[in-house]
Amino acid sequence: MTYKPFDLTGRVALITGGNGGIGLGMADALAQAGADVCIWGTNPDKNAKALDSLGAHGTRVAAKVCDVADESAVIRCFAETLEEFGRVDGCFANAGIGGRGTAFEDMTHDEWRRMLSVNLDGVFYTFRAAAGHMKQRAASGDAFGRLIGTASLAAISGQPRGEHYAATKGGVVSMMKALAVEYARYGVTAHTILPGWIATDMTEGAFSNDKFVTNVMKRVPARRWGEPEDFGGIAVYIMSTASSYHTAETFLIDGGYFTF
Repeated sequence: MTYKPFDLTGRVALITGGNGGIGLGMADALAQAGADVCIWGTNPDKNAKALDSLGAHGTRVAAKVCDVADESAVIRCFAETLEEFGRVDGCFANAGIGGRGTAFEDMTHDEWRRMLSVNLDGVFYTFRAAAGHMKQRAASGDAFGRLIGTASLAAISGQPRGEHYAATKGGVVSMMKALAVEYARYGVTAHTILPGWIATDMTEGAFSNDKFVTNVMKRVPARRWGEPEDFGGIAVYIMSTASSYHTAETFLIDGGYFTF
């Protein structure tokens, strides 16, 4: 018999950047646990492919084309999600872009602003909509909400030539702690997930570099790269009532890399 709090039937999860990588790994597990799932992504073809796989679990699924860096697009897509599903119980702000290679002194204003617009402004726009909705539901007697931000090891370790990326991910960690405190009274918890080296489209270039693989793999105690499905369990736990008294956590999922 399945542990009942992990049955997510009737819950609705929104995952930005949910059409691939870690986002899709979480979305797939949530759907398997019974949750209805809405994914946002900027690529219609990837959205459609993700829906095909998510639909196999028998819950309601939908996808929206949304650039989270566009404030008006986030407002519109959140309203459309509510119209279609009636509620959002868990919001996973997972959409993001990577960037490494430019020496800090050569980094342009446009590079800096593009990174912040997606990885930090986009999280702000998404959580502002979700937190307001969850607070309104609490006022009507339906107090429940989950806010989950995807950060990175770059938030807590030095990443040369990626200061703009690191700044956004550190900002997400701090934002989630503040949200946890402000919205706890409404039955809303807030957490950050910090992935290590995970096999996704974003890391494909690094993983094809033999020197990188040689230097980094020996520092991963698990002796493998992480996979998107490694994030399914934590997504289900956070969405469940089993985590109701657990908030403001930073979940480090890296196969032991940072500790070693």
